[in-house]
Amino acid sequence: MNLKLAGLALLVLALLGSSTAQQGAATGEPIVLPTAPLPKGFLRQPYRFKLEGQGGITPLKWEVTAGSPPEGIELAPDGTLSGTPTEVDSFHFVVTVTDSGKPVAQKKKEFTLDVVAPLVVEWSRKPKVTGRRLEAAIRVSNQTGEDFDFTLIALAVNEYGRATAVGYQHFTLKKDTDEFEIPFAEDLPRGAYELHVDAVGEVAPTNTIFRARLAPAEKLQVVQGP
Repeated sequence: MNLKLAGLALLVLALLGSSTAQQGAATGEPIVLPTAPLPKGFLRQPYRFKLEGQGGITPLKWEVTAGSPPEGIELAPDGTLSGTPTEVDSFHFVVTVTDSGKPVAQKKKEFTLDVVAPLVVEWSRKPKVTGRRLEAAIRVSNQTGEDFDFTLIALAVNEYGRATAVGYQHFTLKKDTDEFEIPFAEDLPRGAYELHVDAVGEVAPTNTIFRARLAPAEKLQVVQGP
């Protein structure tokens, strides 16, 4: 081999070595994770949100490494949180993001996912019978970011299955309304009654319906009247 060919061979080997070294030491910008809070989830309603990171060598791999999301919610390797939460609470968990660099880069961050009941109905005045008159009041809360087309129906059903409407409301329940009180009352014939209070909130643009029900454990006795 003459000196010219030997020099060319050394140049090729040098270039190959440089390329291999670059492939074996691929690093990117530092990984930056989102700082905005997670959107809240609603009890027994589908949830989906994709976490996004910047920097690093893509693709990024996401995994929960401490704590846990709500029961029913899982984190996919691409950063998508999805599922249907089955309980109400604040859930704290740590996510570790690993990039595809050599060596790999990692970043950890704690997230909080709040799960709330979208429509809450509670007694503000428990049902009471005075003479023939049944009186009660409820309070309703809209914990979503959407207005509801809201309907409330309260029925008293006697021992023979005869139902009497004792309360009805239909109006727009504004988003983030907290403990709005709705009283109702009605005179009833003598008998033993089961009271059912049903509330429905509909969000027409998303075709979403939320439901809640209240019912006393014991029957209500009306001892006066016909």
